[in-house]
Amino acid sequence: MSTETFVFTSLFLNDHILVMLSQLLIVAVIILIVAKLATSSLQLVPGGVQNVMEAFLEGIISIASDVAGEEVARKYLPLAATIAIFIFVSNMIGVIPGFEAPTSNINITLTLAVMVFLYYNFEGIRKNGVFKYFKHFMGPKLILAPLMFPIEVISHFSRIISLSFRLFGNVRGDDLFLAVVLFLAPWVLPILPFFILVFFGALQAFIFMILTYVYIAGAVHISEEH
Repeated sequence: MSTETFVFTSLFLNDHILVMLSQLLIVAVIILIVAKLATSSLQLVPGGVQNVMEAFLEGIISIASDVAGEEVARKYLPLAATIAIFIFVSNMIGVIPGFEAPTSNINITLTLAVMVFLYYNFEGIRKNGVFKYFKHFMGPKLILAPLMFPIEVISHFSRIISLSFRLFGNVRGDDLFLAVVLFLAPWVLPILPFFILVFFGALQAFIFMILTYVYIAGAVHISEEH
């Protein structure tokens, strides 16, 4: 039994890279349409898509405030919300037969992870300065620096692997699970598995977003750590 998923755009695109780019384009178009609907006629008393998006953003701020503090939650909301929306929409189109989740491709998840890695380190250096930022890699005592510094460096780089492979592995596993379900019951709509996939797709977007906040907070709040 093959677990290869059928993608509509593969009917006229032979190269898998082009197929994946077509799925990314679909995700981008969906996000732009939602953003346009949410902001086209802003009202003091929101309704429709504006209401949903405002509730979504307020939810992120509320949850992130508990993790990283309200100041960080609000300042980095554009980055965190964009990542969450992109991952969620990418995961959701993978649930629809005939489409492939861009997040099931390691190149996409690795790019997201590297972007977060570079950004939180940049913010840490910008906020604290180069010397102070890398000094906290050496631990509380200077004598521990030869041991702590390489451990901290490895720990930070491992976040790239952790972020990218966690998202890739879970979404890829969901795609294979859906392919198996559709193979076993092609004429019966497997409603329960679809609900499960939607839940886990949203969960993966939430985890990636929260970890982004955690890493940023850890980078910019060095003085509080000590």
